[in-house]
Amino acid sequence: QVHFVESGGGLVQPGGSLRLSCVASGTPFIIWTMGWYRQAPGKQRELVATVSRDGPTTYADSVKGRFTISKENAENTVTLQMNSLKPEDTAVYYCSADIGVGGANDVYWGQGTQVTVSS
Repeated sequence: QVHFVESGGGLVQPGGSLRLSCVASGTPFIIWTMGWYRQAPGKQRELVATVSRDGPTTYADSVKGRFTISKENAENTVTLQMNSLKPEDTAVYYCSADIGVGGANDVYWGQGTQVTVSS
């Protein structure tokens, strides 16, 4: 089993910043890709940003230039630095990872952390 601990969500004013972190732990595993998705009320879950084990990153167009994803392989940790936040960034943010355990790959999800951008 693989478990995630997410932290860093909260309430922030427009233009402000937040930093989300996610730490994976559990049985021996290898993380191939790790990242963040979000789901706003009444909307589908969407990709925010991902980072692969060897470094390449992917960002949603709506967050490019404002959000930065980074990882620490040794610590099984991914961090999302969110700057210049907008009300439309309000959502539940979910940590997700494509993980190999015992030779089998699967996608794992965290429990989610609320981000609210409001004045």
